[in-house]
Amino acid sequence: MIWEDECYLLSKRKFRENANIINIFTQKKGKLDGIVYGGTSRKIRNYLQICNKLFVSHTSKSDNRIGYFKTELIKPVSPLYFNDKERTSALISICSLLNVLLPDSQPNKKIYDTFEKLINSINLDNWIFLYIFFEINLIKDLGYDTNLIEHSKKISSEKDFLKIKIDGYIYEIPNYLIQKKIPTDFKNLLIRKSLYFTRQVMLNKFFIPNNLIFPKSRVILENYFN
Repeated sequence: MIWEDECYLLSKRKFRENANIINIFTQKKGKLDGIVYGGTSRKIRNYLQICNKLFVSHTSKSDNRIGYFKTELIKPVSPLYFNDKERTSALISICSLLNVLLPDSQPNKKIYDTFEKLINSINLDNWIFLYIFFEINLIKDLGYDTNLIEHSKKISSEKDFLKIKIDGYIYEIPNYLIQKKIPTDFKNLLIRKSLYFTRQVMLNKFFIPNNLIFPKSRVILENYFN
């Protein structure tokens, strides 16, 4: 089976002496993994960085066996933020979440497009709120809609947060998430409460029921706003 596609690198691990197994999120094929021979060479390892955009040529003997990738760099992403701990943590976090939550070999064009939009917006001043809304939309696209807009009439101008019961769980939710409006206030408390809310929803709906390990990188991102 032979095909070509654009993708983003979600993770990599060493395989034998001179190869890597990489997990990628492709435009047409969804999430899958494969072997990159020569992946530990200086030329290839320099661009096999998490979140970089790649062009891959895939070859495999059958759908049931792991394939082989030839890779080319389309666009470097992660090197642009090596000196920015928060943005680097966000990139690693979202790649880790997608790597765990996306089903294998199933196209997810809507998630791919919103992910790419987030990547292209990570340099903006309000990037952290774009990241938070990406998580909200990811939760919905994976099959669970929090329906926050239904609670908009309960919002009080005197408080920044609203306590809501959703499927038996009580969450304290920032008002802007309910109103679907990016705030102009960049207070750490607002950001931390938002990240805590989306983390709890993901834990309750995806990770705990399926006995999955929540990515440490996502917790690290949250801790930057303590």
